[in-house]
Amino acid sequence: MLSSVLQGGSVITDEEETSKKVADQLDNIVDMREYDVPYHIRLSIDLKIHVAHWYNIRYRGNAFPVDITRRDDLVERPDPVVLAFDIETTKLPLKFPDAETDQIMMISYMIDGQGYLITNREIVSEDIEDFEFTPKPEYEGPFCVFNEPDEVHLIQRWFEHIQETKPTIMVTYNGDFFDWPFVEARAAAHGLSMYQEIGFQKDSQGEYKAPQCIHMDCLRWVKRDSYLPVGSHNLKAAAKAKLGYDPVELDPEDMCRMATEQPQTLATYSVSDAVATYYLYMKYVHPFIFALCTIIPMEPDEVLRKGSGTLCEALLMVQAFHANIIFPNKQEQEFNKLTDDGHVLDAETYVGGHVEALESGVFRSDIPCRFKMNPAAFDFLLQRVEKTMRHALEEEEKVPVEQAINFQEVCDQIKTKLISLKDVPNRIECPLIYHLDVGAMYPNIILTNRLQPSAMVDEATCAACDFNKPGANCQRKMAWQWRGEFMPASRSEYHRIQHQLESEKFPPLFPEGPVRAFHELSREEQAKYEKRRLADYCRKAYKKLHVTKVEERLTTICQRENSFYVDTVRAFRDRRYEFKGLHKVWKKKLSAAMEAGDAAEVKRCRNMEVLYDSLQLAHKCILNSFYGYVMRKGARWYSMEMAGIVCFTGANIITQARELIEQIGRPLELDTDGIWCVLPNSFPENFVIKTTNAKKPKVTISYPGAMLNIMVKEGFTNDQYQELAEPSSLTYVTRSENSIFFEVDGPYLAMILPASKEEGKKLKKRYAVFNEDGSLAELKGFEVKRRGELQLIKIFQSSVFEAFLKGSTLEEVYGSVAKVADYWLDVLYSKAANMPDSELFELISENRSMSRKLEDYGEQKSTSISTAKRLAEFLGDQMVKDAGLSCRYIISRKPEGSPVTERAIPLAIFQAEPTVRKHFLRKWLKSSSLQDFDIRTILDWDYYIERLGSAIQKIITIPAALQQVKNPVPRVRHPDWLHKKLLEKSDIYKQKKISELFVLEGKRQVTDSARRHRCQGTGATIHSTRYHL
Repeated sequence: MLSSVLQGGSVITDEEETSKKVADQLDNIVDMREYDVPYHIRLSIDLKIHVAHWYNIRYRGNAFPVDITRRDDLVERPDPVVLAFDIETTKLPLKFPDAETDQIMMISYMIDGQGYLITNREIVSEDIEDFEFTPKPEYEGPFCVFNEPDEVHLIQRWFEHIQETKPTIMVTYNGDFFDWPFVEARAAAHGLSMYQEIGFQKDSQGEYKAPQCIHMDCLRWVKRDSYLPVGSHNLKAAAKAKLGYDPVELDPEDMCRMATEQPQTLATYSVSDAVATYYLYMKYVHPFIFALCTIIPMEPDEVLRKGSGTLCEALLMVQAFHANIIFPNKQEQEFNKLTDDGHVLDAETYVGGHVEALESGVFRSDIPCRFKMNPAAFDFLLQRVEKTMRHALEEEEKVPVEQAINFQEVCDQIKTKLISLKDVPNRIECPLIYHLDVGAMYPNIILTNRLQPSAMVDEATCAACDFNKPGANCQRKMAWQWRGEFMPASRSEYHRIQHQLESEKFPPLFPEGPVRAFHELSREEQAKYEKRRLADYCRKAYKKLHVTKVEERLTTICQRENSFYVDTVRAFRDRRYEFKGLHKVWKKKLSAAMEAGDAAEVKRCRNMEVLYDSLQLAHKCILNSFYGYVMRKGARWYSMEMAGIVCFTGANIITQARELIEQIGRPLELDTDGIWCVLPNSFPENFVIKTTNAKKPKVTISYPGAMLNIMVKEGFTNDQYQELAEPSSLTYVTRSENSIFFEVDGPYLAMILPASKEEGKKLKKRYAVFNEDGSLAELKGFEVKRRGELQLIKIFQSSVFEAFLKGSTLEEVYGSVAKVADYWLDVLYSKAANMPDSELFELISENRSMSRKLEDYGEQKSTSISTAKRLAEFLGDQMVKDAGLSCRYIISRKPEGSPVTERAIPLAIFQAEPTVRKHFLRKWLKSSSLQDFDIRTILDWDYYIERLGSAIQKIITIPAALQQVKNPVPRVRHPDWLHKKLLEKSDIYKQKKISELFVLEGKRQVTDSARRHRCQGTGATIHSTRYHL
């Protein structure tokens, strides 16, 4: 210190020196991990405490920690007290119930199978007697009724019953959004605190929870785990699909009137919702959430509500902790990332799975179709029959070929059929309609190739690795396709713009604050200004904003990385396979019970079959999320490379399978994980191999699946898979791994594929498939499954698909469906003359939901926005203040010449008072002299005919033309491009191409004699190529 003063330096005090040391120590902290794991999840992971297990708890006073020991010997589930409830409220005409002014009319609820109904006699006109509502024998609903004098007594009665029964699970359907907030607000209006009475209140995420009881909102399960289409997420549709009955339905506008005029009908409607909610929960939601809670370190409320990606991450955190792996931090956004050649990236991703529509039309297993096959493909299959069947027997069925009794006999049968097909490759034959799909394709690609985010390594990582020695064979290189959108400006131009920005001033952080220099901005603000300025520069200098580039990249996957991620996926996959196996077991038991005629056993088996099917489907949803999770923003284990490899490998598998199917049949549609195809009826199908194996005396092998599986084995097996055999010495064992297998679904009775209205295009992911018994097996992509589409189109599609099963030739089939199309065209052309107004409104209305508030759409234009604005005009601005507004509208003929978006009329106006209706219709139609307010004179019938005609073209007329069938619905003209193509095909005077007149045989060769031979007077050489005319 003295020397410092003598040399002219400043004196450093002890305090400053201490602070410097602290600062230096902070500099030594390289990274912070696991600081953001919620406490209850941290505790559950560290102490291995999960919901849905039994525990011994030992308390020895505050001086010692609580001793918690899991009892794995206790497996029987307890019976919790489950209360499912639903409320009915008053409401003003055409408006949503408002808790400030409306009241609760009825609360219906079920507790452990016993139903209760509490009525508000201020609204309900008469006492309701006890009654029973049992929609199906297995869904019993005896109801005890409490008729209370007013709303406050109704609420008090319900609170008291909850306090008395002490439910452990409260069940609602959309209760977080409607039922709980309404009850809470109405209780508060009468001076009651719902939280003080029963412990429920809204948390920071807008969900209603209580410390002593869990709240299960079944809508969350339906949205995430049910695999129901978006249009079937309401309670009525979910109950119909999952419980198998049509619930009671009432128009909300009639409910207040019915409380006075038909209170018993309203009571039946009210309890029907409670019954549906209770049994939907008990049959599907409860077993699934219970099963997940045993492995996921969260409370049931979270397991139900969190996204499938979050559940995947929670499972990974458990596995990582017990493998002694520190969790990575959540992925953070990298601003203005540069490509290798110096361009600013706007977006980057990977090329996803391959989906392609190949054919259009109707394919029926009882109507012959044309096959043009390649004999060489059958030679290829013939050479591999024994190898194919051996692989199917040993690898898939796990039965040694030595135990097979008739192995060679079966192989000979297959060869006989293949030779027959090879000899006559062009044939007209009834088709076998199959769906050949890879079971759990993405998870199995992950497992086969030992893919995990932490295993994506580069040269630097491998160079520093102790195992990087000659012959280690632990670096597996796999390809994927990267797609980037970047700005055309170069690195030097980007740096020049940065320098310009550094000399400029920017708006203050707070009003009236000082302007800021560029270096004072946050990194996010800097990136925003850089990108905006760069975009302006590119627009002027390059006349474009983006350049898109796709390139194939190679990534190295370490085969010795700790396998906690792969182990988690495998455990969850095996869990799903277990449920799939049990589903098949109970399906067989159901068939046996039906043959025996045992009604009680049939009921039990059907319930168990439905349960396990639901469980395996729900597990499928989360299992498939392990792939999508690695590309989720904010994921702890983030890896674009891994997601890209999974997709690229899957696309290659499907592409190779398609190449084979094209030569031996006809592929119809490619999914991301499978192929819909037709094979000749004489193609080898299922074969039974008898064995000496006691567990499997008979094994059925599907040859179409087996021929694809041997292809996958040869092309996609991982021969570098390494497992840790001896942890103490870090000894690894290398083996071959392949769990990717095709599964065969079918054969089916029929498949219907629509066509595009545009030339050269196909409609992907749209088809209808029927089982052999005529039931609908799958319906994908059509409006009938979508929410908010035109009801006319939905009704038409619902009735038209079954008509494809009638007739015995293609002409008769299209004639059958044409009758359905003509019926609905007649309805429109006659302006629905014989249809009641209520049915007409239902037929031509369209329903769209607005995902945002009306004000958030700004100057945008759409039918929904126009409808919302007009609803606000006659119902008040409060109607459109929130997001999620449901807009039902029709399209009017007037004002003529205006775009469709300006001719959307809210359906609600036709239910308003006559004076109000007339005023606003004159205003919106811009016709002050309008006198005829009949809906038929207002509608734009040409618009609806065009909409229906478009659907008819896609489903009926264009596919018919592509299958050489005359237009079955002449009133719907073909598109111009198709009409022109049909005329060209039928033109007898059209000049033919030389390739249509001659067929080339052999290669062109010039012989010595040909060289010597000259045509007289021409000198032309005649070659030895032979042509047939």
